[in-house]
Amino acid sequence: MKNWLLTLTSLFFLSNIVLAQPSDFYDNKTVQEIKITFQESNWRYLLDSLRLNGSRFLLGNAEINGTKFPNIGVRYSGTRSFITGGKRNGLFIKLNLVNRTQNLQGVQSVRLSSALRDPSMIREVLSYEIARDYMPAPKANFAKVFINGEYYGLLVNVQPVDSKFLENGFGSSDGTFVKCNPPLDSKEPAECKKKIHCNLEYDAGPNCYFHNYELLSEYGWDELIELTRILNEEPGKIESILNVDRTLWMLAFNNVLVNLNSYSGAVSENYYIYRDGFGKFNPIIWDMNLSFGSFKNTGQGSDLDLKGLQQLDPLLHETSPTKPLISKLLKNDEYKRKYIAHMRTILYDWFVTEKYMTRAKELQGMIESLLVNDVNKFYEMEDFSKSLKSTIGQKSKIPGIEELMDKRTDFLKKHPVLSVIPPQFETNFVAGRGELESKKVEDFKIQTKVSKFTKRVHIFYRFEGESAYREMQMKDDGQHFDEQAGDNIFGAIIKPEGEASVVEYYFLAENAGALSFDPPKYMFAPHRIGLEDLNK
Repeated sequence: MKNWLLTLTSLFFLSNIVLAQPSDFYDNKTVQEIKITFQESNWRYLLDSLRLNGSRFLLGNAEINGTKFPNIGVRYSGTRSFITGGKRNGLFIKLNLVNRTQNLQGVQSVRLSSALRDPSMIREVLSYEIARDYMPAPKANFAKVFINGEYYGLLVNVQPVDSKFLENGFGSSDGTFVKCNPPLDSKEPAECKKKIHCNLEYDAGPNCYFHNYELLSEYGWDELIELTRILNEEPGKIESILNVDRTLWMLAFNNVLVNLNSYSGAVSENYYIYRDGFGKFNPIIWDMNLSFGSFKNTGQGSDLDLKGLQQLDPLLHETSPTKPLISKLLKNDEYKRKYIAHMRTILYDWFVTEKYMTRAKELQGMIESLLVNDVNKFYEMEDFSKSLKSTIGQKSKIPGIEELMDKRTDFLKKHPVLSVIPPQFETNFVAGRGELESKKVEDFKIQTKVSKFTKRVHIFYRFEGESAYREMQMKDDGQHFDEQAGDNIFGAIIKPEGEASVVEYYFLAENAGALSFDPPKYMFAPHRIGLEDLNK
């Protein structure tokens, strides 16, 4: 037994390995190749045993896209997706099991999802691709996996939410970091609330949090508890500890895509929260395998049928005390309007335009030939081919992605909370130095023209090198670089501080019934201008 368990502690010294990969390991336009070799021929039995009796690894070697990784650890992954005796369980590969510096493009672990209950095979890859337009979210693609020379199958290769991910997404990785994936098969301590899972209710004491949440950082239980206290007892102060806007994006995403195996569904799970350098918690989505209605329970009664999924209430859980991240935030009218604006952006970017279906077909076309030869696949090729347009399975009834989203898109477009026409942005102008002017421009005079009946416009700005945005209300009074009062042109003057010479900014406009942003993807692609450009 000692030759295959993780208890190996006295292996030979290994030299550092320099890994040079030809492309991004998570590029969603390519399929990766992973070859794993174990000394043991009964590796399936051993992996089953290790999975059932803990979380230890089976020692092996790997070759990924032609690069060799000796002495890696492998175990089956997943909780409810793991099948004892299954031929195609998800895999977790620890590249730095023995050599602590061994990595693949900075990644030290590989997570491969089996895509259980997804006959289309693309739910995770497509969902993460959509999410990354609006929030930090993992990358994902496909990998053909071989074990001991035999084709194990086509799996989904999902970027782990680890220190590298946090550094890239938030600029740090040493803050409080919590995994929200509650145990569903163990009883809560007697003094704790029952079956609240990871819904961020304020609970009786530390034991309740120890039971439901997994702390991945070295510290932070007190900060997590304080987050739940403020959210539930002092929601007016929530912006002091939570990135509200990013939270609203996550909630809007879950609702539009009918991603109920999440905070928004029956069990508040499958997300992380990370406290960044500004002291604010940020939610991070995780586990998209059951998105697009493959999981059907909202926690309010039995599973939804197809029509119920298509017509899922955009304000689901708006008044639910057991979903404070939704009910407490949406009770604030400004947050509610932002949430609806984010839903509208996702809906029109991906679904009204049918961009999602174009991409879904591309993804399926990329993997179809690889799936044909996958003898361990969960579904027949006929189901794979039908899975975009038709419900698959008599019992599980997994909706076709287009079948679900075509009618859901129509439903949301016509729904009263989304059918209100928001303000429209017509122009965006920053004053530069005139052709015959000798004096240099020393500040940013910015104006935007909006549609009629716009009540307020705010500009959010930050100087180069800053992470947090500042807010200023723009004016339409003829005195703030806005031409004439009441002409729907709003202006603001931003004066640089210190050596600042470049500003990034976006607008928020509000009318009586809705609000909108310009640019819509301001979180990743704001407007940007420098004094050097203005003085040319």
